[in-house]
Amino acid sequence: MIRRAKAGDLNRVNDLLHQVLEVHADGRPDIFIHGTKKYTDIEILDIFGDDKTPVFVYTDLAGVVQGYAFCIFEETKGVANLHDMLTLYIDDICVDEKCRGQHIATELYEHVVKFAKESGCYRITLNVWDTNPTARKFYEAMGMKPLKTTMETIL
Repeated sequence: MIRRAKAGDLNRVNDLLHQVLEVHADGRPDIFIHGTKKYTDIEILDIFGDDKTPVFVYTDLAGVVQGYAFCIFEETKGVANLHDMLTLYIDDICVDEKCRGQHIATELYEHVVKFAKESGCYRITLNVWDTNPTARKFYEAMGMKPLKTTMETIL
């Protein structure tokens, strides 16, 4: 089952946030700090309660959260050189490492696509780290294509 996240999901979402952080910290320890997470508990609960930042969770039959999709509505309006448009940005998708390979991420992604269409969005965007080729391959399999590339020089 996929539904909006609620306060009772906090502990499981925290577990998954830690898993995502470790993937990023393994790939870019110069940027990400092992053993941390992206949001405080208060920030997560605020995100859960804000319709501009919908979070969807996938639960098993027992109601245990096995994956999530953090999303953010972004609107471009009144910018001289850009069309007005509503975008749903996927900030993060995670499936518990013990549940991978069960198509949970696909179900979450398809749910987000349906939600974005129903919400009047023009597109869905996300960022994927080059140190996570599995995620990139998944998003490409979902039909996503690169929009732009961020380059860096480490000094």
